[in-house]
Amino acid sequence: MKATLIYRVKSLLVSGAVVEMVIWRLPKPDSERPHGYKYRLYCGRGGQRIVSYDNERGKGDHHHIRGIEEPYRFETVDRLIEDFLADVARMEVEDAQGDN
Repeated sequence: MKATLIYRVKSLLVSGAVVEMVIWRLPKPDSERPHGYKYRLYCGRGGQRIVSYDNERGKGDHHHIRGIEEPYRFETVDRLIEDFLADVARMEVEDAQGDN
């Protein structure tokens, strides 16, 4: 049985950054994804990753913020999206302040 796509959104922010969120429900949890979800959430501009959250095989749940990779504690799909969007908003504010 294959993973089921449960969420897919792609948008362009005013700043020109691309935001894409894709989440699948796995047929059953496994040792690397005990919560039963596979996901990739991305925000980038000009070919540069600004923020991303993912759980690729061999790495587990983690996020990248401006090139720094750290573990991420997955709680729920809703919380994952909230955390990602909060980091995107924070980076957008930092970038806007840097333009002044």
